[in-house]
Amino acid sequence: MFDPAAEPRWMRRCTALALRLGFLPALAGLSVVLVLGVLGLTQAAVLMIGQGPRPVALLVAGAMALVLSPFLAAWLLRLMFQLDAARQRHSVNATKDDLTGAHNRRHFMQVAEREWARCRRYAEDGAMLLIDADQFKSLKGSHGGACCDALLRDLTRLVTQSLRQPDLLARFGPESLIVYLPNTDPMGALDVAERVRERIAGHTLRWQNGGVSSTVSIGVASVGATHVTLDALVQDSLSALQSAKDAGRNCVRAAPIQPRATPARPPSAASGGPRARRPGS
Repeated sequence: MFDPAAEPRWMRRCTALALRLGFLPALAGLSVVLVLGVLGLTQAAVLMIGQGPRPVALLVAGAMALVLSPFLAAWLLRLMFQLDAARQRHSVNATKDDLTGAHNRRHFMQVAEREWARCRRYAEDGAMLLIDADQFKSLKGSHGGACCDALLRDLTRLVTQSLRQPDLLARFGPESLIVYLPNTDPMGALDVAERVRERIAGHTLRWQNGGVSSTVSIGVASVGATHVTLDALVQDSLSALQSAKDAGRNCVRAAPIQPRATPARPPSAASGGPRARRPGS
């Protein structure tokens, strides 16, 4: 398995330089370096041995280097480009959930922490949705794990279609998703949650000549003055989710709306931040 931490720093720098130059310029430069290196090693070997005509040795070494260096340089460049592609895939996989393709929980908490801190600093609107699939255990017992995996992927796709580009979606648990909605007031968050619930309730997964469907329960919590940590906001959304389950599932429940925190400093008029989402947006 590729481990970026084990990659030498000099190799990463060389790869970055080759990517900036492009293949042909990098190939030419690396070929020159290899030719000069071979000539230098040949010169050192002749001096150490002390035998044989030096011009002939340099001529033979130079000819061999000119012939072989382009092939060796091309192989080295290909290896560096493959390492860079593996590094990028590793970076993506470190933030994604393998099953749904959404962000994983760890990456979500890192990014949501920054968004939550900005909301607190400027007293902006923000909300958290916790979406849990209803009766997945019974579905797994009747249709199997593969069917539930396919259904969870469908649910993730449907939730994604209901969100804006700045909204952050991740897999929170085996059967649950979490969403952070920046610049979204409490009514706007409820509107998004209800839209997600209705879209999923009306969806049917085609499975083995039949159809399988599920509903979701959604807990909503809006950023307020008592949410001194992001975890406090998550806990409020968990409490609201439990209220939705206790109410019979396939519904949306919200934590009590709190006053927003006083901003540490007034937001700049030039910040150009997105406007708060309102119902129906």
